[in-house]
Amino acid sequence: MKRNEFIKSATFGLGAVTMTSILASCQTEKKEAVESSDIENTTEALLTSKIVKNSEGRKLNVIGDNQNIKLTGKDTNGQFTLIEQNNDPGVGIPPHVHENEDEVFQVLSGQVAMNIGDQTTTLNAGDLIFCPKGIPHSWKVVGEEKARAMLSIFPSGLENMFEELAQLPPGPPNLEKVGEICGKYKLRFV
Repeated sequence: MKRNEFIKSATFGLGAVTMTSILASCQTEKKEAVESSDIENTTEALLTSKIVKNSEGRKLNVIGDNQNIKLTGKDTNGQFTLIEQNNDPGVGIPPHVHENEDEVFQVLSGQVAMNIGDQTTTLNAGDLIFCPKGIPHSWKVVGEEKARAMLSIFPSGLENMFEELAQLPPGPPNLEKVGEICGKYKLRFV
């Protein structure tokens, strides 16, 4: 297992800010190990720490999914994206498949019905689910209260798709246009 992969998996519960700091430290160690003549040739950027307060982030409405993008690929050197979701009962995303990204979806409050492959479960506050690339999955907020969840996407990049989708005009979505945008990011609905 590569060092950065080990650190990401071992520190998931410590939170994104701590993980970013640890990964930055590892990148610094890696850089110091490179001979001085090779430093100019390396393409990996050093990570810097970032504090994101509760009310901060980039708020988007992505076809009804209320997102607050907390960390992007620019913040994490392309390693992951972190998005907080705040949605009313009934809001959900239909079954879809990612070709490039793995996701971890953790419910912070409320209840979310999750379908992954042929499994269905209801996640409550504190529960999480890992959705590997290539496996169809969907979610829907259930119960009587809003649900708040944290979505971690590995590697980053889908935040760009969400930005594009958020630019679509309000009202019923043009499914052809949605499919076209999602297809650019190798996400398809099933």
